[in-house]
Amino acid sequence: MKLAFFDTKSYDIPGFDRYAIPAGIEIKYYEPNLNRDTVSLANGFDAVCVFVNDTVDAEVVEKLYTMGVKAIVLRCAGFNNVDIKACEGKLRVFRVPAYSPHAVAEHAMALLLTINRRTHKAYIRTRDFNFSLQGLAGFDLYGKTVGIIGTGKIGRVFADICKGFGMNVLAYDKFPAANSGLNYVELPELFAKSDIISLHCPLTDETRHIINADSIAMMKKGVTIINTSRGALVNTEDLITGIKDRKVGAACLDVYEEEGDLFYEDCSGHIVEDDKLVRLIAMPNVIVTSHQAFLTNEALDNIAATTVNNLTRFFSGDPDTTTEVCYHK
Repeated sequence: MKLAFFDTKSYDIPGFDRYAIPAGIEIKYYEPNLNRDTVSLANGFDAVCVFVNDTVDAEVVEKLYTMGVKAIVLRCAGFNNVDIKACEGKLRVFRVPAYSPHAVAEHAMALLLTINRRTHKAYIRTRDFNFSLQGLAGFDLYGKTVGIIGTGKIGRVFADICKGFGMNVLAYDKFPAANSGLNYVELPELFAKSDIISLHCPLTDETRHIINADSIAMMKKGVTIINTSRGALVNTEDLITGIKDRKVGAACLDVYEEEGDLFYEDCSGHIVEDDKLVRLIAMPNVIVTSHQAFLTNEALDNIAATTVNNLTRFFSGDPDTTTEVCYHK
């Protein structure tokens, strides 16, 4: 079994080698992303392994199919970058639905604590022996209301963390989790009552730009918005306007809707031409991290183990239906 592995980073290789070699899977690691320009690299392989910034559109799917590739394995939970409809009847698609909900939920809380208590600014100051407390005041999380949009495994773990801080939790999900004990409300109520709003939902046509000018207008003045899910859940221009108008008090972004050519790369020696991202990073009440919420040793191990299991089960004729992504008309 031969696997073409795209968008490879150094931290990917140890875990995948640990599980793939005993399973008889030969992996070719490619640094470039999978897209129309690089798809020919998959010629002669049984499957391809892709991540969030790979582009698997209808043209790429067709080329993979004609080259004899039989499966696409995503080493992530989201699959909005894969044309699932185009894969129907040609390529089987599998994902890692829950590599570590704790990793992502804990990062969301880390971002909230950092932006609130200005620990990133304090660290920089004290490195210069500046021990002034001016401008570092935050607020107690205890007693505040957090609105959680999306209550899958990650959203529910984040809710538990917030409850541990003594916060009031409101939740919204198109499909509420049974017996979760969460207080579900409709979106307008969540927007109106929440001091903090955290996004933990997949990117779909319904959720695209769920944070926009209209929803921001419903929110409390000074609201903190956290996004560790998918960048396009937030309309970036509307968020910037909300921050400039002092309606949004802070934003914590681990994802960005135009991150594809930037995140996971070292752009420090280049002029970044994305004006919206430059404006966001320049704002003192915004934290941007590079889609790293998943990045724990436990998560990397789970990603590798699940992805290899998806491959071995599919090629042995017993595909895991719980991890397969199918097109629904």
